[in-house]
Amino acid sequence: AAASGVRRAGGGLGAAARGPVVGPGAPGRPRTPPAGPAAMDLAYVCEWERRPKSNHCPSIPLVCAWSCRNLIAFTTDLRNEEEKDLTHMVHIIDTEHPWDVYSVNSGHAEVITCLEWDQSGSRLLSADADGHIKCWSMTDHLANSWENTVGSTVEGDPVVALSWLHNGVKLALHVEKSGASNFGEKFSRVKFSPSLTLFGGKPMEGWIAVTISGLVTVSLLKPNGQVLTSTESLCRLRCRVALADVAFTGGGNIVVATSDGSSTSPVQFYKVCVSVVNEKCKIDTEILPSLFMRCTTDPARKDKYPAITHLKFLARDMSEQVLLCASNQNSSIVECWSLRKEGLPVNNIFQQISPVVGDKQPMILKWRILSATNDLDRVSAVALPKLPISLTNTDLKVANDTKFFPGLGLALAFHDGSVHIVHRLSLQMMAVFYGSSSQRPVDEQTIKRQRTAGPLVHFKAMQLSWTSLALAGIDSHGKLSMLRISPSMGHVLDMNTSLRHLLFLLEYCMVTGYDWWDILLHVQPNMVQNLVEKLHEEYMRQSAALQQVLSTRIVAMKASLCKLSSSTIARVCDYHAKLFLIAISCTLKSLLRPHFLNTPDKSPGDRLTEICSKITDIDIDKVMINLKTEEFVLEMTTLQSLQQLIQWVGDFVLYLLASLPNQGSPVRPGHSFLRDGASLGMFRELMVVIRIWGLLKPSCLPVYTATSDTQDSMSLLFRLLTKLWLCCREENHITEPDDTLIDECCLLPSQLLIPNIDWLPINDGIISKLQNKQLVRLQFGKAPGLVGHTVSSQFDAFVRAPGQPKIDHLRRLHLGAYPTEECKSCTRCGCVTMLKSPNKVTAVKQWEQRWIKNCLCGGLWRRMPLSYS
Repeated sequence: AAASGVRRAGGGLGAAARGPVVGPGAPGRPRTPPAGPAAMDLAYVCEWERRPKSNHCPSIPLVCAWSCRNLIAFTTDLRNEEEKDLTHMVHIIDTEHPWDVYSVNSGHAEVITCLEWDQSGSRLLSADADGHIKCWSMTDHLANSWENTVGSTVEGDPVVALSWLHNGVKLALHVEKSGASNFGEKFSRVKFSPSLTLFGGKPMEGWIAVTISGLVTVSLLKPNGQVLTSTESLCRLRCRVALADVAFTGGGNIVVATSDGSSTSPVQFYKVCVSVVNEKCKIDTEILPSLFMRCTTDPARKDKYPAITHLKFLARDMSEQVLLCASNQNSSIVECWSLRKEGLPVNNIFQQISPVVGDKQPMILKWRILSATNDLDRVSAVALPKLPISLTNTDLKVANDTKFFPGLGLALAFHDGSVHIVHRLSLQMMAVFYGSSSQRPVDEQTIKRQRTAGPLVHFKAMQLSWTSLALAGIDSHGKLSMLRISPSMGHVLDMNTSLRHLLFLLEYCMVTGYDWWDILLHVQPNMVQNLVEKLHEEYMRQSAALQQVLSTRIVAMKASLCKLSSSTIARVCDYHAKLFLIAISCTLKSLLRPHFLNTPDKSPGDRLTEICSKITDIDIDKVMINLKTEEFVLEMTTLQSLQQLIQWVGDFVLYLLASLPNQGSPVRPGHSFLRDGASLGMFRELMVVIRIWGLLKPSCLPVYTATSDTQDSMSLLFRLLTKLWLCCREENHITEPDDTLIDECCLLPSQLLIPNIDWLPINDGIISKLQNKQLVRLQFGKAPGLVGHTVSSQFDAFVRAPGQPKIDHLRRLHLGAYPTEECKSCTRCGCVTMLKSPNKVTAVKQWEQRWIKNCLCGGLWRRMPLSYS
């Protein structure tokens, strides 16, 4: 009965494949790419150095994965010619520093078949052809240091599909509402149940894998670190599974698609339900409707494509749409299918006995073809988009109307070296890239000559970034290529439309917390000012609660944008200083404790902010009188341990006030603070706190070099700071500082020694070297400075000379010219800090906990070599 049901479904689909078969728009040879600027171009390539005794060669099959933090993992086999054996390697790179590759011997005895990142981008699964699955985690939260923590095994059974269980978080993008002012309208939370929940509804972590013999195995990570593993057959009649993929439903179920590799066999679908009963993992499976590829039911193509080579759900959380590719030795065909719920017709005899009314009509699930391509060159790899754009089965017209928006296309790589971007529903051509080995043929004779010319370099594995603006491919020589994908897909769009696309995706990254490096690939220097202004405008339209949540992300985003233009480079220092100020303010305020347990609703930190904003007196001692000083009492050791942070606050206030007379120069770091009432208010609050703490422990006060021994430097700086704050406390009514204030600030260098501020170093990443759209060639293991790249002259003012003393930017400790302590640096902003903490005081540990996993800007940490320059 099951077999006959499958056959009927396949026959019906063949006859009813009345979904559009794309003709002129199909990604075949006759189709020309759109006119205008290049839709795809190479940003950089990175390859291995050839060594006499050991070489990295592509593994077969070669796999790669791209995380939401813009980390790329891929595999190679390390061939040792002396021992004549293969070591299966896993490599992890940060896209901003691709040369700084972390390579680890995976320990897999057989070739690695699957790589999969988790939803946070901090853990990686690897599976091999011997049934071993390993979970890799960051060591000390470093992006270039990984260790295998836990795993599971299905002994001797190769894994063909692998996925983390869904955590129930799904945020949908509404392209048609990209012009809305509220983030809640642009990005909506979709009701989606986790695959498995703990007590209280918390999602349970784990993974699911499908093996070649038709087994499904689920491993659950318990909170105590133990792993619960269970294995079950997908169906009673087990058969060989050559291809498989995993997707999730909104109800918390799992859907598995399988194929034995033959196009004459049906593509089977199964529902998998996971539960925990008596501390044991339980798996229940159920057969779902299956399908036959349309090309097998078409008499003209019945035997033309004998093998199914690619089977993919369009997205992990879209189990209703699947992409299939069938191939022969020279060509391929791609089909897109959709699962629909249709009414089952009832015979008239039964209608008369029991009439079917409204919702009582019986329903049945059927696979229907959405679209199919013409004959293509042989497909070597497929990359699917990760943007959760909400498109339904009936959205083909909407899809065509929004075809210029990134994220709607999937990538197909061909054996001739070319890459096509086609619409994920209609399969219409959106963009094309011809590699160095694939010159575009003009006639059939050229095609024949090209096919007989020998093997061509082509991508064996591909991954799209999380915004679909970049594509990473590993070719048949083991080289990694990074391609830019134009937001306009090669069409000429006006500047406002291009900015709107980029702005929409930047907002998406701001809301989700994903890294936005791939968006920066498309930002030109003349766009930076507009993007920063529009981003700020959209941010200010949100609710106060949402603004507070996103306050640090938008500052970090502005900093990374300003780094791309020489006219805004000085503001990068300001934004990083603002992140540091926010973190210090939160930490120092959190140390304040109410004197009595039955305190009012407001915390001491909130009362400090309220009183300082109300009392505008320029005398710091008069402001102190209004505060409950008993709430500021801390241990002496705690106060002394905070001296470095307190010193930074005092130095920065002095630097800002001394630079006020030069406020007409926007290229000077610190310029934006002079009109930032909120930041100046934070400095004012901290000066009051520091003044009170100085009465308890004078040695914790900031140290100033004054020309007079009797001068009260704290009172002087607070008085001038308050006057400046009063000029810009209201954002809509900013007034110019009066001449008296400017004159007093002009006298500061004669009263106090103005300190040099240690600005963050300009990051040594690749993004600034890609501005001119010229291909950059890199080598794994060698920084670009070693192969002819130099830092742009616009950064010279902020770059430390070799041999100059280094500083721990977060602890504000001097490390010397050639540090002996191991350090880590941020992949995004270049901030440097020591890897191991030298402090044991609780307050300092509380400060360090703010950036132990990520930098203050949200970037990942990477280990730096000793004696970094």
